[in-house]
Amino acid sequence: MICTEVAKMYEFVRKVVVPVGAAAILAALFYPFCVENGQCDYLKLWIFMGIPFGVHKMFLWIIPKGFDIGGTVGMFVFNLLVGGVIGGFALVWRLLMAAFYLVKTVFAGISRLMRAKAV
Repeated sequence: MICTEVAKMYEFVRKVVVPVGAAAILAALFYPFCVENGQCDYLKLWIFMGIPFGVHKMFLWIIPKGFDIGGTVGMFVFNLLVGGVIGGFALVWRLLMAAFYLVKTVFAGISRLMRAKAV
């Protein structure tokens, strides 16, 4: 009984707390870089937040060959931009799955309480 409760708690932390916590930390970290004239550019924030989630998911990196330093830096930034967009979608998916799992866990807890009261 205790082992299953610990496993459920571990699964809850892994599926809900970690993605939401990572998104909150990344948002707090990158928010100052995205504020211009007192307004936040949310597209830029979304791309910045997606970089840690998406760079490792990229199947293809464009390797600059025969470019000068400006072209090489430009291609590196382009790779980060593509990784940020991919990671932005991955981040949104992880947050949607966290919300789904949270709702599922709440309903399972409510049904468990209702069964305990019925007995």
